[in-house]
Amino acid sequence: MKKLYEIAEFLQGELKGDGNIAITDIQSLENAGPEHISFAVKPSLAEKVKNSDAGAFILPKSWPHPIDKPAILVEDPYVAFAKLAEAFAQKTFVPLGISPKAIIGKGCSIPEEVSIFPGVVIEDSVTIGKHTTLYPGCFIGSHSTIGKGSTLFPNVTIYNNCQIGKGVIIHAGTVIGSDGFGYAWDGKRHIKIPQRGRVVIEDEVEIGANCTIDRATFGETRIGFGTKIDNLVQIGHNVTIGPYSIIVAQVGIAGSTQVGSGVIIGGQAGLSGHISIGNGVKIAAQSGVSKSISDGQTIIGSPALPYREWLRQQSLIKNLSIMSKEVKALKKELSELKEKMEQQND
Repeated sequence: MKKLYEIAEFLQGELKGDGNIAITDIQSLENAGPEHISFAVKPSLAEKVKNSDAGAFILPKSWPHPIDKPAILVEDPYVAFAKLAEAFAQKTFVPLGISPKAIIGKGCSIPEEVSIFPGVVIEDSVTIGKHTTLYPGCFIGSHSTIGKGSTLFPNVTIYNNCQIGKGVIIHAGTVIGSDGFGYAWDGKRHIKIPQRGRVVIEDEVEIGANCTIDRATFGETRIGFGTKIDNLVQIGHNVTIGPYSIIVAQVGIAGSTQVGSGVIIGGQAGLSGHISIGNGVKIAAQSGVSKSISDGQTIIGSPALPYREWLRQQSLIKNLSIMSKEVKALKKELSELKEKMEQQND
């Protein structure tokens, strides 16, 4: 439970109304009660705000409508909501220790302040930081490290010699460090190229369920600080992804591609190998990217094109049927004109 004025101070917002009311949680406009705080990101939600039972609201500073309940005015209500939701969700870590039903290898460095559940398997020479939670079925390969405060949900697999940073969240079923897809054809068979590198996941990365991140052939595959990856994403060997990027579900990134910082990749997009994606690039869902993209561009389509060029093409495609009718009519006119001229010549 928090006082509204404390929430206003936390969000660095402007308090309107009674700051001493007690708030127990954050909730949607439709489901909020008097003990909740809710939020609206734009004035068009004014009617929902008016009809909401929430005890207080987070609203944009530019809110043009009368407010009959306490409110906190902020620059970006959605960001404020995210910060407050995170604060309400945080719980004090209570270490459960190492379950006797977990299997721990030799030479591991594991502090007491961890929660390692039954069915976890940790191979030799693994280092795990304080306040880390490993749920049932997790496997940690030899010589790997997991930083302080990380959480691995059930059945996460970390192969050998991988590095997981601090505050990393990895959801169920994800595999980190499986072999990169590398083969050489000798005319008779595919010869497997040993994948001898590793994977590095930097601090505060979150990885969704059932993702796969391949280990490097040599060197490392690296996921940058604060990057967030959705479910069912495939990242190939020797890929580098810069900090604060967003990768949405079912994206596939082929080997040795370099992705810059602050990049957003929409769902089901595919990126070819050995290309470079610049900082701040936005790639629309289902795009097929086969060439390098410079900083700051927004691209869409397959093959991917700059957004404005794609719009022009779509406009032309939309009008193809009309253009086709016009061309047919013009051909008919020309044919009739030609026939008249031939008759006159006769």
